Formats: sequence, C-alpha cells, structure tokens
Amino acid sequence: MFCAVSYKNRGAVSVSIKTYMITLFKRNKNMKLTIYQVDAFTDMVFKGNPAAVCPLTEWLADDILLKIAAENNLSETAFYVPKGDGYEIRWFTPASEVDLCGHATLATAYVLAHCEKQVKETINFYSPRSGKLPVSVQQDKFVLNFPADQFSETELTDALLAVTDKKPIAAYRGKTDYMLVFEKQNDIEALKPNLPLMTGMAARGFIVTARGENHDFVSRFFGPVVGVNEDPVCGSAHTTLTPYWAGQLNKTELRAFQLSERTGEVYCRLLGDRVELAGNAVLYMKGEIYI
Repeated sequence: MFCAVSYKNRGAVSVSIKTYMITLFKRNKNMKLTIYQVDAFTDMVFKGNPAAVCPLTEWLADDILLKIAAENNLSETAFYVPKGDGYEIRWFTPASEVDLCGHATLATAYVLAHCEKQVKETINFYSPRSGKLPVSVQQDKFVLNFPADQFSETELTDALLAVTDKKPIAAYRGKTDYMLVFEKQNDIEALKPNLPLMTGMAARGFIVTARGENHDFVSRFFGPVVGVNEDPVCGSAHTTLTPYWAGQLNKTELRAFQLSERTGEVYCRLLGDRVELAGNAVLYMKGEIYI
C-alpha cells in the first residue's frame, strides 16, 4: 500500500523524518557500552570462571541490565557505577539479579586495575544487597573481602538425598544455598546433579563439597534456578565453604579447588565474620555493545 503526501505537507514530513533520524542517531550513539570478558580465579584463558564486566556512568533500567546479561549468556555479568570513593556494583545471571558474586567482583577489580587504569591498593565496592566489599590488589592476585555466610545443619531429607546421584554425609542451609558434604573428592568429581529437582527447590543453588586430595577442600556449584546449571568457580559459595572447612580442619587459611570442567583455585582466609577470597584473573576480550 502506498501513502500519498500532498506537496504542501512534504516539507513538514521531511522535517519530521529528519528529526526522528537525528533522535535515533543520538540514542544509538549514547547507548554504546564498553564490555570486557575476564576469566577469574585462574592465570590462563579458558580456565576459571568467565565474567562479563560493563562499566556504566549511571544505572540503566533493570530490564536492560538483565537483557544484556542474557545476551552475554555467561554465569554472571557485573555492572558498576562510580560512587563516592569507590563503585556501586551489581551482578546478573542470564535469568536474574543475585545478592553476591565473587568471580565477577574479582573480574571487575581486574578491569579497573588493568584496563580502566583506576589503580588503587584497595578498590572499594558497595553492593545494595551485600554491603561493603573491598578488594585489595596484591601483586598478581586480587583479595576479596566478603561477609561470611551464616549457615546451620539441616536434615538430610529425601529431596536433598535425591538432588545428586551420590549420598552426602551431611547437609547445611545458608542464606541462599544448600551445602551438601560428601565423604571424598571422587564423590564430587563423579557426581551428577538432578537439575530439574534442584530448580523446584527454594534455594539459589547447591554447593557440593568434600575434603581435597591436593587441596584443603574441593567443591562444585549448581544454580539452575538462576539460569546457571553449573558455575565453573563460584566465589560466593566460598563464603559458606570457608567457615565450614576452617572449623573442620582447625585452620583459618585454606586452599580450595573447584572441580568444574574449567577448574579454578581459590585461596581462602577466615577473619571472624568476614572471609577473604584471593585469586588471579586474565583478560579474554574487550569490545563494544550497542543497545
């Protein structure tokens, strides 16, 4: 179908189209964002846990942040905005915003220190959901300072026994996750999760752990309810793992290893009601996104 425009209205239509195109151009120009992808808790690419990091000057609408995270399709995308003497930080999986994320915070610290040239001995992050989260830069490592999780032992119900094909020896419930303890490292390596059952339970995710053979402890993490079937290296899970294994092994400094396909190493330290989690990071990609 053709639309006829009278001669006397052509000028007005032309002006309207021109105004629209200028507005559209300005909008697209203003919505170009820098994006980084960093592999955290490792010193080599294709290992550890990949996180996307998007610096912002001001917060975008929540639905836009979630769409960016879904488009990235990584376990976490971190967004940060300068605030005071530090940065406000938030984290999104492809399915939802989360309260705390270790590897994406480490990745963000790496970006600030090595890409954005905001070099400080301590980078002060603030999360509206988890409070102050300082990160210290120590040579080739970044040390996260997070609140320790509050958890308690819970009954090994039929449902908890069925979320994996291995039998745990104990179960605990923290602020957002269940933690299942197993007898040996091989149980964690060979374990198969029941993801549909996990999705139907009221928890962000499931930590599975055992004493390690070459590390103090090993673990894996499953979070299908937030769109992450298995997280390669889950920093926030170590806020539960660290105080638990510190009590079991009677030591406050521990070396941890996550037994995902990508693997990753975390250096843990218990400091009362806080936990230090240290690791390396390496840049995989820098680019631009247009929305």
